[in-house]
Amino acid sequence: MMKGVEDKSSIEYQRLTWDALRKSINGLVNKVNAANIKNIVPELFEENMIRGRGLFCRSCMKSQMASSRFTDVFSALVAVVNTKFPEVGELLLRRIVLQLKRAYKRNDKPQLLAAVKFIAHLVNQQVAHEIIALELLTVLLENPSDDSVEVAVGFVTECGSLLQDLSPKALHGIFERFRGILHEGEIDKRVQFLIEGLFAIRKAKFQGYPAVRPELDLVDQEDQLTHELSLEDEIDPETSLDIFKADPLFLENEKRYEVLKKSILGDGDESSEDKAGSDEASDDEEDEDSDEEEEEQMKIKDETETDLVNLRRTIYLTIMSSVDFEEAGHKLLKIKLEPGQEMELCIMLLECCSQERTYLRYYGLLGQRFCNINKIHQENFETCFVKQYSSIHQLETNKLRNVAKFFAHLLGTDALPWHVLSYIRLTEEDTTSSSRIFIKILFQELSEHLGIRLLNERLTDPQMQESFDSIFPKDNPKNTRFSINFFTSIGLGGITENLREYLKNMPRLIMQQKTMTEEEENSSSSAASSSSSESESDSSGSSERKNRKSSRKRQRR
Repeated sequence: MMKGVEDKSSIEYQRLTWDALRKSINGLVNKVNAANIKNIVPELFEENMIRGRGLFCRSCMKSQMASSRFTDVFSALVAVVNTKFPEVGELLLRRIVLQLKRAYKRNDKPQLLAAVKFIAHLVNQQVAHEIIALELLTVLLENPSDDSVEVAVGFVTECGSLLQDLSPKALHGIFERFRGILHEGEIDKRVQFLIEGLFAIRKAKFQGYPAVRPELDLVDQEDQLTHELSLEDEIDPETSLDIFKADPLFLENEKRYEVLKKSILGDGDESSEDKAGSDEASDDEEDEDSDEEEEEQMKIKDETETDLVNLRRTIYLTIMSSVDFEEAGHKLLKIKLEPGQEMELCIMLLECCSQERTYLRYYGLLGQRFCNINKIHQENFETCFVKQYSSIHQLETNKLRNVAKFFAHLLGTDALPWHVLSYIRLTEEDTTSSSRIFIKILFQELSEHLGIRLLNERLTDPQMQESFDSIFPKDNPKNTRFSINFFTSIGLGGITENLREYLKNMPRLIMQQKTMTEEEENSSSSAASSSSSESESDSSGSSERKNRKSSRKRQRR
């Protein structure tokens, strides 16, 4: 249609180019990911970013709202564009701040979470100054509610690594405020667990939560332009830039952008000549390698994890729609799993179990069936046990109870090996309130399933003592007493008889060790003294002999 229009300055031609610009920008933004971002950026600069800056900002915000897990990718794209067109980065930041204000006033949590996450990654890319991050945290924690604290925890998780480097004192003040909210205890338990998890992340120096992933670190620090914007500023979103308007200087502006584009991307004439020469020289090689290239092109890597999401959905629907565990197991075994996807089956089964209001034996029987069928599932459930116990403080009480009963069923039916209990260390320092509840429910369920006598026999098995040493510690009297008191308080004092006997005999054992060491020291010292006395007696006897001989000689004279 654009070829049919002769007057390129006419409104019709401008409208057609506007629609083409909008479609091209939307397509490029929706297509970008961590793998192809370096290829998308030159294509984006091919379009008139000055004319379409409003379209670019709107497309970025819509795409980020729809796919928040790609926020760091969109932020990296904005950071690259911001180095050449700072007005684009500033416009996007203003619009996101305005979206955040509106969502905060309307209590629109999904939109607020999206805006907060976008700002966090723009701060990580240093498109936005860290002052806006500290202002936002101050506002969220000034009058704390469950939602505002949850949003603040997510924000600090995303950009805490950068704030730790740029403003450590300010971040320390924010964490002190979190500590105060935790001590007040007015928020929900779930949010308190989130705060505890945030402190654990900070203690690990934000490992696993880098400010910028290496593949998205595309801008040098000296090239980046940082915009300072406050939440209290009056913001003009310039929404008129999103709507088509006729430009009387359209052709002149297009020529100017062509010159600017060449300065950004470089002149393509010389490179095209070089490419033509190299193409002629490499025709033969291309003919030979054409088959290999076709095979490489056919290999498509799914970066969006669509197949994984569909697999989880299939597993979930199969579990929830089955009448009994035998039907569910039969259907799940028919699902074709790629190597390494067996873990997803165990994770989804455990997740479905934790979501129930009360524990259903259906899930335990299903997990038992998979453990008995394939050893890989048994190893995966063992891995799930370790992960769940390490993050047990993040679960609500109901989920915690269901998970503990699920693993108790697997242990009680020998579907899961008992050496997994070696991951539990029952001391006052190594347990939290959540982990103690988990251990309590686990052992109470085992006691109901096996009986106290059989459970005691299992726990006193000589071959498994190394695995149970962490639950019944004997390294320190304090830890031993804590373990005895814990099991006594939950009504399972009978399984601590051996531990009580050990604690009772501990002073005598210590005294025996001391006496043994003293006897060894005395024996060594007595041996040394006897050898010295023998040497002294030998020397005294020889001197007496000499005296006798001398006296005899005198008498003869």
